[in-house]
Amino acid sequence: MRAKQRVNNKKSSKFNTGLKGIGAKTVTVKPAGYPLKGMFHEYPEPSELDVFEFYAREQWNGFIVKKGDYLFDRRMFPDFAFKVMEADPENSEIGKNTKFIIQDYDSDFFVPEIKPSVTFKDVVGQEKAKQKCKLIEQFLTKPEKFGKWMPRNILFHGPAGTGKTLMAKALANTSDVPFLPVRATKLIGEFVGDGARQIHQLYEKAEEMAPCIIFIDEFDAVALNRNYQEIRGDVAEIVNALLTEMDGIDEREGICTIAATNMLHTLDTAVRSRFEEEIEFTLPTLEERYKILKLYSRTFPNKLGKDVNLEEIAKQTQGFSGRDLVEKLLKNALHKAILSDGKVTKIHFEMALAEAVGKKSEPPKGMFA
Repeated sequence: MRAKQRVNNKKSSKFNTGLKGIGAKTVTVKPAGYPLKGMFHEYPEPSELDVFEFYAREQWNGFIVKKGDYLFDRRMFPDFAFKVMEADPENSEIGKNTKFIIQDYDSDFFVPEIKPSVTFKDVVGQEKAKQKCKLIEQFLTKPEKFGKWMPRNILFHGPAGTGKTLMAKALANTSDVPFLPVRATKLIGEFVGDGARQIHQLYEKAEEMAPCIIFIDEFDAVALNRNYQEIRGDVAEIVNALLTEMDGIDEREGICTIAATNMLHTLDTAVRSRFEEEIEFTLPTLEERYKILKLYSRTFPNKLGKDVNLEEIAKQTQGFSGRDLVEKLLKNALHKAILSDGKVTKIHFEMALAEAVGKKSEPPKGMFA
């Protein structure tokens, strides 16, 4: 790593010589992380700016810097990278009088929803899941009833498009608590330490907003079984940070973690064991498919034609998820009707259904293809 670091630093000095000799007034840097996979040092956070500036000027003296460059530490946090966010002037040389400004870590990888507008009525079917979610609702609204026996970690699993995210939002709305969603794929950073830091930031934010729900979608992206190590990549530090938070070592009260996955069988057993409750989501039945078609077609801006038989369409859509029915069938049929400037007719549905069935029969794409 040191050899690579020296090469990178020499490259910066050799090729960015536009303003060599002109001292940089200020250089704004942001902690970026450890670029070498397999390093599990504590993620440092410079707190004494005077000390940091002393070592920064000493070790990077003479370097030509511009926005986007990386400076590798050799003294305070060996092999740690700092990204140059601004240099004034651009392509100037770090000198003894250069002032360093340290930006905070990014904390906007998730956007909390204070109160989602979704309700349980928007989730058609999934009655067993709704019953189990009532227990979580009681925990969020009356935590004193549970003592130490609160349901802190819940796993939603089932086919894609069956309402897992919708149910989590409805639960937050019914319980009147903030909803903090994050995709697990966003936790996989460019540098070692990024993901672990974001996990701890997420839970720190949740603690401030508690009681609340943390919803981690696409959970299998970071919690795959070790048999899929090559697919997963090195995300052990993310998993370790997540397990630390889920185990309640830091005693964060009023936080309910809900993770969602479409591939339950691929999850690491050590991670899966941390969930006190697993809630299954299933594909809609014939009756539920009819209810979904009826509920959402009522919101069409174009009227349904008299020749449209939703019950018959429900029979033809076995194996469709709720999302399939709404996004691939109803929306497609509506768009065809809008293009023809008329009602949504049987012909529009037949065309949309043929296209939807065709897409579902295509070979799967992705890591398990």
